[in-house]
Amino acid sequence: MAAEALGTAFLLAAVVGSGIMAARLADGNNALALLCNALSTGAILTVLILIFGPVSGAHFNPAVSLAFAFRRQLAWTEAFAFILAQIAGGVIGVWVAHLMFEVPVWQLSATARTGSGQWIAEIVAALGLGLTIFGCVARAPGAVAYAVGLYITSAYWFTASTSFANPAVTIARALSDTFAGIAAADVLPFIAAQLAGMALATLLALWFWPPADERR
Repeated sequence: MAAEALGTAFLLAAVVGSGIMAARLADGNNALALLCNALSTGAILTVLILIFGPVSGAHFNPAVSLAFAFRRQLAWTEAFAFILAQIAGGVIGVWVAHLMFEVPVWQLSATARTGSGQWIAEIVAALGLGLTIFGCVARAPGAVAYAVGLYITSAYWFTASTSFANPAVTIARALSDTFAGIAAADVLPFIAAQLAGMALATLLALWFWPPADERR
């Protein structure tokens, strides 16, 4: 739980902190700001998975924890404990980012992210993330950290939603009225789409990469 909380806190500090820094330095160039935000997020994810993977599996994502519980690779009680730790860690990470950049700690985002395109994008983002994780776990476990970091960096750009793909991240980003924010009213539809995408990835993974006893 400590690894999941600390890892998610660092992830959100990177997402929100790099968003604030990028917005300040890009001088209104949103494309440049998004590029900086994406690179920082992908890089920190790679590092966090490498260091915390041996401790907790480095989920940092309630959808991932639920998927592993469904696959019977994580006890349901542990999955729910992970989820609580991830949400708490994410909120703390946002607040730390605000403190570092000397902006008000308590904020609510006003950035609207809604509409069918955004929701489809989150389904796609979570589906791709799940397939990346399960595919690497099945065939190239040593590549998980790098594959996830690269996937998220890419998905920032090819999805209309900039690839949240994570309920804990979505909740935490609603508490930051900065470049990376999302309005509170848009949080639940995003989470529903993320869970749907991860559920589809979990089912497809059973087909693409069946358990060893099913392949024999």
